[in-house]
Amino acid sequence: MPKILGESLEAHRREVRTRVFDVLRAQLYERGFDAITLAGVASAAGVGRTALYNHFPDKESLLVAFVEDEAARYVTRLTEAVEAQADPADQLATFVRLQLRVLAEYHMPPGTALASALAPAAYRRISAHADPITDRLRAILAGGVDLGRWPAEDPDVLIPMITAALGNRTLVEVPPERLDDVVEAAVRFVLRAVGASI
Repeated sequence: MPKILGESLEAHRREVRTRVFDVLRAQLYERGFDAITLAGVASAAGVGRTALYNHFPDKESLLVAFVEDEAARYVTRLTEAVEAQADPADQLATFVRLQLRVLAEYHMPPGTALASALAPAAYRRISAHADPITDRLRAILAGGVDLGRWPAEDPDVLIPMITAALGNRTLVEVPPERLDDVVEAAVRFVLRAVGASI
């Protein structure tokens, strides 16, 4: 009988996922998606291949589950940070800071871009995890308009412009001692872009 990790089957499942995701995170950013194998992940995570296949039938399923888990944790973190601020300008500044800090923390994996490595349905499923982040930004922008903190502009124009600016990796690829200044400059840029008084 296979060894059960934890005190129950549910605890075992959580422990397997935690171990596997920790290994996958490291391998993604060290070697890239193309070089990962399920057998290699199972071995490094200290779980049997059969146990891994019971959770994730293929590499694509593993990646989708991993991204869903990472995205859910980030959305919770973002929501808590933004909701801790009362003023929409402070909420927008918090949003910008967190987006850039996370971008700086996560190094892009080498290898094939995810869009070309995954089937279209899997890529759409992963991409859908940006929706709550976009919804949060939309709510912040609407709140600022409602409270007169900045003028009304079409959010369908502003949102892609802001997310494009915040998704540019070259912005955070600076020496660590410069990152704070870069992030604060980006905060000022986005606040000016929406018309906030700073």
